Formats: sequence, structure tokens, C-alpha cells
Amino acid sequence: VQLQASGGGLVQAGGSLRLSCAASRRTVSNNGMGWFRQAPGQEREFVAAIAWNGVSIYSDTVKGRFTISRDNAKNMVYLQMNSLRPDDTALYYCAAARSSYGATFGSQYNYWGKGTQVTVSS
Repeated sequence: VQLQASGGGLVQAGGSLRLSCAASRRTVSNNGMGWFRQAPGQEREFVAAIAWNGVSIYSDTVKGRFTISRDNAKNMVYLQMNSLRPDDTALYYCAAARSSYGATFGSQYNYWGKGTQVTVSS
């Protein structure tokens, strides 16, 4: 399984970006999918996840600002990011979980894509 994240870029604080994650095969519909991020000098952190049935979970830092969604027919997962802040700046990764449910720990994911950089200027 290959995952490819895209959609990152440079945006001003308060702006929006939509990240996309394309899966190489029918992973999105069967597996929980998640987004993680890692800022320079910091550990990777959970951002959001979505289960096979569409149930989503979010970290407290992004809840109410970010929305995760999936398109099973297209094998795509998205992360809509609104009201971006400078502390959202990070390399964002999408990942496929070992199970069908959303998960918050990186160890619960067995496939990872290359990241896409999000930079939010103040």
C-alpha cells in the first residue's frame, strides 16, 4: 500500500488548506485512516482519524478547526484545515491503520505516506 499526501503550502494565519491523501489500492474503505504531524524538533503528534464507517476523532488542538473526511470510491482521505495558526506549522503525514477504526497512536498504523509541508505565517 502506498499513500501520497499533497496539498500543503504556505498560508497566512487564519487561512485554510485542504490536504489530500491518495491510497494505491482499496485501503481507504477498509481501514481506519489518520493524519499526523511533526514540527521541527518535536515528536510526531496525532491530528485526526476516521474509521471505516466515517466516525472521526480529533486532537484537542485541532478540534473545531480541522475536518477529516474520506471518499472510498476514490481511495482518498482529506483534511480540511481552517483557522490555521502558526503552531500548526509542521510536516503532515497520512497513514492507514491496522484496523478499521480510527486510532490515535502512531503504532496503530502500519502504512505511512511521505509528508506534505504546511507552513502558517503570522
